[in-house]
Amino acid sequence: MAISINKNQVCMTGNSAIAYAMKQINPDVCPIYPITPSTQVVEDFAGYVADGKVTSELITVESEHSAMSACIGASAAGARVLTATSSQGLALMWEMLYIASGMRLPIVITDVNRALSAPINIHCDHSDTMGARDSGWIQIYSETVQEAYDNLFQAVKIAEDSGVLLPAMVCLDGFITCHAIENLTLIDDTDVRSFIGEYRPATSLLDTDNPVTYGAMTLQDTYMTFKHQQSQAMAGAKDVAVRVGKEFGKRFGREYGLFDPYRLDDADVAIVILNSAAGTTKVAVDELRAKGVKVGVLRPRLFRPFPFSEIAEALKGCKAVAVLDRADSMNGFGGPVFNEVRSALYDLDRRPKIISRIYGLGGRDYKVKDALEVFSELGKIAQSGQVDTLQKYITMG
Repeated sequence: MAISINKNQVCMTGNSAIAYAMKQINPDVCPIYPITPSTQVVEDFAGYVADGKVTSELITVESEHSAMSACIGASAAGARVLTATSSQGLALMWEMLYIASGMRLPIVITDVNRALSAPINIHCDHSDTMGARDSGWIQIYSETVQEAYDNLFQAVKIAEDSGVLLPAMVCLDGFITCHAIENLTLIDDTDVRSFIGEYRPATSLLDTDNPVTYGAMTLQDTYMTFKHQQSQAMAGAKDVAVRVGKEFGKRFGREYGLFDPYRLDDADVAIVILNSAAGTTKVAVDELRAKGVKVGVLRPRLFRPFPFSEIAEALKGCKAVAVLDRADSMNGFGGPVFNEVRSALYDLDRRPKIISRIYGLGGRDYKVKDALEVFSELGKIAQSGQVDTLQKYITMG
């Protein structure tokens, strides 16, 4: 769905914006299997294929496992490949996610974040992509429709960089962002193609003059070498993401970094939070700032690779930090983002006190009052220097 304001200013849902970005990218191959709440992405893109607006080969398959398998085959053959999924769909791809990254295939997937079963729930949390956080895929998170649209182009450019060659997923909140209609500034098709460039695969199974092997059997003497190279590529993706974000900003006026700090420079306490809930938290920040309370927000964009040193530098001036996770690691010691941030802060000479709060699972609403309550708790911790409860669930009422 798109409502035109002028040539480049439209109103779109997050799903439609992703599908439109895919149309502009015009991937060689797009294997698809629909799942709520990302179905509209592949529906809209299938419409572009049917209407002849793209030259992409659309492959309809019988499951998400098959969709990722087809992505792997097409990418190994030298194609630029995109797809989309959510929740159980990403979970069904699990086996193949590791194969895609291990084969160094720059596939790009949009995951519309949704809770994992059981019990069955079709609404937003981050348990799907957090479950895949160590699968070797770059992960980029999106607060708004505009950012999700912009992130897809950046993800393609980062993944296909010759020093990276790793798959990437762009994440946006189910129903909250994917079904919300927001203002969107579109980029001209020619500018998109100029930015991402023509895909020139490093290797191709179809290049018979330069034969290669994918998925070969390895033993103790070689397997670790492959993983070391993969790990180095993931670490290097951070600098590539910074460079691509700056280039995007120079071309289109919207620059993206590793994370989005909001009123953080002089903050005594801060909340770290992903995706759309950061917008709600910013409202709470503005309310408290108007009363003279020094609070701020840090919203990570790039979660894999995780920018440890940069986040530590951004938070080192705080007295207390709360990390709000929309997923639970089920480890008894906080959510997945919390554990990364806590590790990042460990080497600081003066570490902020840090707490984990789990919120919004299965689409449970997160309101401004919830953020205000967390900030109130952080204020008390900053004053006393004591943490009474390291981890707990909020938004339960």
